Amino acid sequence: MRASRERRAGARAARLLTEALAPTVLVTALPLIAAARVSRSAGQFLLWGGIALTFCAVIPIGVLVHGVRRGRLTDRHVGDRTQRARPLSIGLASVAAGLLLAAVRAPAELFAVILVVFVVGAACTLVNHWWKLSIHAAVAAATVAVLVPLAGPAAHVGWALVAAVGWSRVRLRDHTWPQVLAGVALGGPLAAGTFLALA
Repeated sequence: MRASRERRAGARAARLLTEALAPTVLVTALPLIAAARVSRSAGQFLLWGGIALTFCAVIPIGVLVHGVRRGRLTDRHVGDRTQRARPLSIGLASVAAGLLLAAVRAPAELFAVILVVFVVGAACTLVNHWWKLSIHAAVAAATVAVLVPLAGPAAHVGWALVAAVGWSRVRLRDHTWPQVLAGVALGGPLAAGTFLALA
């Protein structure tokens, strides 16, 4: 009985982590954090934050929600690898449009963050044509890798959350440890290199 309760508690914790630190949550938060840092007024924040939020989060998330409602996707996390190409490609097109708008006059840090979202998303899309790499792990690692130079060394505590996300994906049997570790190995260095090259 006790073992059964512990299993249920572990599954609930894993589901909570998977939802709270999902890619959709992180790609919403990271550009807003960057926009808040570079904006000198509320108007600037609304402008840059609105652009980043719309093209990095609202449109891609809307595609996922629409796909689930129409029955084209099994769930918001697109657990079936064969269903990932279309929503990922549309999401990338949306981020690319945001990049074009941001390239006009956006501050370098914000442009770099949007480019990170695009580059990591493109890499995940490419890999997922052949193998179910963990996008949760890739985006979590990319987020921390950008937050460290953006917000300072204290952001290194985020790596504990990356590990927790990885555990949750394996605990829920949505991924294996190799898929999670591959996501971290792809997302972290790629995001750091892209951001530091431009910011």
